[in-house]
Amino acid sequence: MTPAARYAAAIDVLDRWLDEDPIERALTGWARGARYAGSQDRAAIRDHVYDVLRLKGSCAVAGGGETGRALILGLLRQTGGPIDQVFSGVGHAPQPLDEDERAVVDGPLSQALDVLNLPDWVHQKYVQGKSNDYAAILKSQTDRAPLYLRLNGRKATLDQAIAALAEEGVEAEADPACATALIVTANPRKLRLSNAYLDGLVEIQDLSVQAACAQIDWPGSGKILDYCAGGGGKSLAIAARTEATIFAHDANPARMKDLPARAERAGVWVRQLSTDALKSEADFALVLCDVPCTGSGTWRRDPEAKWRLTPDDLAALCQAQADILDQAATLVAPGGRLVYMTCSAFQDENEDQIAEFLLRAPDWQITRTQTFGPPVWSDGFFVCELTHSD
Repeated sequence: MTPAARYAAAIDVLDRWLDEDPIERALTGWARGARYAGSQDRAAIRDHVYDVLRLKGSCAVAGGGETGRALILGLLRQTGGPIDQVFSGVGHAPQPLDEDERAVVDGPLSQALDVLNLPDWVHQKYVQGKSNDYAAILKSQTDRAPLYLRLNGRKATLDQAIAALAEEGVEAEADPACATALIVTANPRKLRLSNAYLDGLVEIQDLSVQAACAQIDWPGSGKILDYCAGGGGKSLAIAARTEATIFAHDANPARMKDLPARAERAGVWVRQLSTDALKSEADFALVLCDVPCTGSGTWRRDPEAKWRLTPDDLAALCQAQADILDQAATLVAPGGRLVYMTCSAFQDENEDQIAEFLLRAPDWQITRTQTFGPPVWSDGFFVCELTHSD
């Protein structure tokens, strides 16, 4: 496919999304009807689509509307792309600009568009409790997030992992912000087929998550419960740091289906617990609650989510988080610890959630708390460690 034809395909995918198709379904639907597209074509089209999703508000203004065509036009205007080469009508390229579109292109381009790239109702939520450098925070959300890897210290050193990745064309370097962190600097799409990944030397995990986990003094023995384990990424990270027995639980056990294979690859053991079995194993030295949340700290990676989120969704998530905290607290041994984490940038899900929990459970005290977020850190993340009175 030519570069222009790839933009035409991105227009098609975006129109499907605007017609309420989830973005992954829209991409898959397009690909099924375009067997001629190679892997590089599909990757480029995905990149165009996700670039638009990060910048949808400003793309709509810069492109003069909210159609796939207008959004791609707006993207090209903001990034300095070759508009007339793309909109040429040659072969499978999009048709040339009409008079109205030409008028948009010839008009001035505002220099203050980043504010448009969050839904209106989200703005105050997003900056609440943050520094005054709102412009830098907004700007960071328009860029593609870097890919970070977590070193599995049970299998390799940083230098060994870097060398193993390099043998298969994946370039990475250590990040001084965290002792286990590697940032991928070239060929990230080769990672999942590399032996370094398949053999468990590295796992995909963001820098902010690794830094948050590094702050916790995980018990060296006894029992630790990952209460909302999901795919088990944090269970594996904890297991690499301690000899304690790691238990993983999730309200939807299907989310943990890949965990046994991932644990075997990493060279660690994680025991899965059903909801019915939780009480029989209670009195954990530490319970981790990486709760379901808006994911607003990771919107550079999943920009579609910010355009789908509603105030009712946020309210429902906050209630679920409160319920999880209350339930998890009953599983901690006297004198034990509860660690609350979110990948949210919202105070409602972070500081406010903890404050409300302490009102309900005054026998808990905060040991430490920290918020991570762009532009200093790659993703937004919140961690709070609480200790139970004996």
